[in-house]
Amino acid sequence: MNFNQSISAFERAQRSIPGGVNSPVRAFKSVGLNPVFVKKAKGTTITDLDGNQYIDCLASWGPMLFGHAHQRILSAIGEAAENGTSFGAPSQYETEMAERIIRMVPSIEMVRMVSSGTEATMSAIRLARGYTGREAFVKFAGNYHGHGDSFLIKAGSGAMTLGIPNSPGITKGTAKDTLMAEYNNLASVEALFQEKGSEIAAVILEPVAGNMGVVVPSKDFLQGLRDLCTQYGALLIFDEVITGFRLAKGGAQEYFGILPDLTTLGKIIGGGLPVGAYGGRKEIMEMMAPVGPVYQAGTLSGNPLAMAAGIAMLTMIEEQPDLYTEMERKAARLEDGIRRNLATTNIPGVINRVGSMMTLFFTDSPQVTNLEEAMTADTERYASYFKLSLESGIYLAPSQFECLFVSYAHTEEEIDRMIASNLEALKAIGR
Repeated sequence: MNFNQSISAFERAQRSIPGGVNSPVRAFKSVGLNPVFVKKAKGTTITDLDGNQYIDCLASWGPMLFGHAHQRILSAIGEAAENGTSFGAPSQYETEMAERIIRMVPSIEMVRMVSSGTEATMSAIRLARGYTGREAFVKFAGNYHGHGDSFLIKAGSGAMTLGIPNSPGITKGTAKDTLMAEYNNLASVEALFQEKGSEIAAVILEPVAGNMGVVVPSKDFLQGLRDLCTQYGALLIFDEVITGFRLAKGGAQEYFGILPDLTTLGKIIGGGLPVGAYGGRKEIMEMMAPVGPVYQAGTLSGNPLAMAAGIAMLTMIEEQPDLYTEMERKAARLEDGIRRNLATTNIPGVINRVGSMMTLFFTDSPQVTNLEEAMTADTERYASYFKLSLESGIYLAPSQFECLFVSYAHTEEEIDRMIASNLEALKAIGR
């Protein structure tokens, strides 16, 4: 493949944008390449500036359940844009979006829209502190909740990919209120509650970790967190920015049957446009201004274009009865093919999958259930694997510690191509 136009675009971008990108993992730094610059995307196909085409397995980091540039979503955006792109005032789009989220997500009785997942998680923590009157909260090593100061301590996603999980600029005062626990290790959380239970406002986690690669929670772990939060009067917050509407209509909380007190959402509810939301029980949400004393605001919150796109997306989800069974079937087929390929090539690896989210870890470890085990992955081998996959027309996450997403739009032929590409790449890196 020829990448000349992308190389030139990256050189130009670096003169005016730090690192040439507006989100660090896009830089392809951990896979030793220059980033591919995308010109357009339609369905499951991405086309770069040089005209190279790829089967997209990234789905804009999750939200494209039905593929890129779906006509219903484009039409909804166009119709909304005819009436104005931003009001800074209430519109019925916001109410309809809220009503749909409340109908679909089991634990949410009221919801507040924001413009990003980071805003949602920051606001949820502030609300939990305001509601409980406590300051500390528990997070898990390898979980990523956006780039808010309190969260960038042993964080996942780009911070983990680039090897900078503790960002400069985070004050000691901020860090002291962030209590770290180990994912899938309930005892580590119990110890924190035994020591500081009266100070802990909330426990926040990705109910399926997607930012240290996919790491699957045990049912006992999630239920144990629910029980501990109830026992000590802390709030349980599920960060469902990735899992919300991807694993089930009601997200991971429906999938696992565990209800949090607060939920953060993003990605899918914007149909590909910038968006975020947080919601929960009415008594908690009514602590937010203008009803209550906890303040949060945003000029572009509930933006009509994002709301219109999100409403179209949620409508399509509700109208497609086989959505989750089909994504499960396709993802299971892809997983089975990769497992056969690993066995054929005798390359050590662990595949973690929940629904349509999946990660292949290149590791000798028998399992990956937490950050420590995820970090045993061979990132150099992944970099070689990524490069070979890209050259064969498969667009994966440019990091070992992210997800592959299967969409409803992926065809049987495309799944077969992914499996075939995987086999050829594994053969090449195994030499």
